[in-house]
Amino acid sequence: MVMRAGALAPPRRLGVVAYASDEALVEGLRARHPAALSAFHERFSGHVLRVLGRLLGGSRDLSDAHHDAFVRALSSLDTLRDPAALKAWITSVAVFTARTCIQRRARRKWLLFFAPDELPPLVEPPYEGEAREALRATYRALERLPADERIAFALRRIEGMDLQEVAGACGVSLATIKRRLARAEANFLEAARDQPALEAWLKGGAS
Repeated sequence: MVMRAGALAPPRRLGVVAYASDEALVEGLRARHPAALSAFHERFSGHVLRVLGRLLGGSRDLSDAHHDAFVRALSSLDTLRDPAALKAWITSVAVFTARTCIQRRARRKWLLFFAPDELPPLVEPPYEGEAREALRATYRALERLPADERIAFALRRIEGMDLQEVAGACGVSLATIKRRLARAEANFLEAARDQPALEAWLKGGAS
């Protein structure tokens, strides 16, 4: 009996193994493979939630923003030029989703924060007491900044991205993000002066 080459090879597994690389995952998404959709969400769900949490705070619309980010990503997948840059690209999608949410809030002049025991674990570590109030005060101050400045500040100072990463996530040049951050930091310091919970931080790290 003559066996075909590869006849004993195990069948290709879908999901995490089949889409181990970002390039393979993008190929699967573009081919609309259901397993690729699951792998995409599994790989980036936590990352997207963390980025949105840094930009929006512990808001009640975080879940909707998380869902919207993935819908936006899948509907604009053709704009991804380099599949190897998938994480950076989905980060930028999350940023623009957050920007839309912030602008919607500004139009409604509305902002809500979770109670201390309601903060999603993937958004912030379990701060207590003064640290918890300082965190909430930080987002109250950030709410007074224009959307683009707030995003730049949060990505740089809260998420801890380097300047090049912030620029890429915001879709602007390095020079532009430096100017935007300078304005954001000045405006944040001014807004923070109205937040008693940030008084110790202002005395210790700002003048």
